[in-house]
Formats: sequence, C-alpha cells, structure tokens
Amino acid sequence: MPRPKSNPQVVLRPQDLVVLLRLALERGPAPTYAALAAELGMTASEIHAAVDRAVAAQLAHKGTSGKATVILAALRLFVQYGARYCFPAVRGSLTRGLPTGYAAAPLKDLIVAGADPAPVWPQKNGTVRGIAFYPLYPSVPETAERNPALYGLLALFDAVRGGSARERALAIDLLEKRLQP
Repeated sequence: MPRPKSNPQVVLRPQDLVVLLRLALERGPAPTYAALAAELGMTASEIHAAVDRAVAAQLAHKGTSGKATVILAALRLFVQYGARYCFPAVRGSLTRGLPTGYAAAPLKDLIVAGADPAPVWPQKNGTVRGIAFYPLYPSVPETAERNPALYGLLALFDAVRGGSARERALAIDLLEKRLQP
C-alpha cells in the first residue's frame, strides 16, 4: 500500500472494521474481493485497501494464496478496548431506520428498552422510528438486511461504541463468544 513519504502512518478507516467483521464470520476460505465488494456495497479496491490496512495493523494476515484471514484474538481486543475511541458514535435527530445497538438482536432480548427512542441506522425504508445512529459505512443497513450474522456483529459493535456501561459490557461479552475460532 503506497503511502506519502511525508506521513507514512497507516490509519484504519471505519469500513475496515465492517470488512474485518464480515471476514470474521468465515470459517472456510475467504471470499474474493469482488464477492465481498458486492455483498458489502463497496468497491473491490475499497475491500483490497481495507484488507491491506488491517494487515498493517496486525488485525489480519494474508496467506500464501493472498487471501485474508482475520486474527480473531487481535480483533476481539481491538473491539473491546480501542475501536470505540477510533470510531466514536455519531448521533442525529429523530428518523426512520433499522434498529442497532441495544434495540437490535441479540441485545434486544437482554435489555428492556426505556421510553427514549431506539438507536437506528437511518434508512429510507426503515420500519422503526428512532434516533439516528450513523453506521460505520453508508451501505451497512442494506448489508445488514442481507446478512443477519453480520447485522448482529455490527449492532453489538454499535452498543460498544455508543451504549451505556451495561450495554457495552453485555455487547463485549457477546462479541467475545461470537469471535471465537
């Protein structure tokens, strides 16, 4: 990955975490960049750059075939201790969208919602009215609807980055279980 000589630092981007969480679901060989791009609503070059940044950050490695494999232990630690500071929650006004955080499975079964509006990823066709909780990448709501397992991981991550202390603790525990080899 070429970097300017004036600033050789690698900086993770929000879409990198989306790609890493998607790759963490794989138990077999990783899909191609083109297949990931179609699934995640990104371009193949965005997927390639995300994988390169993840490898540089030691959150993934590439095998001899060039396919990326997530280092699950490193990803768990990053999500638990660092990702919420790298990708803080950004909220907006009341809108229609897809539930996230404590309002989405699997946390919605563990937390009783209060009177406040639920956090939602803004989406035109959304069925729930709540407070906008902007996703890591614009295509996340559509991607989440197509992939329930990824939806669960992204909703848990939103609880980590923008939830109360109790929500964070529950989300971290559930993420630990889901991100096991």
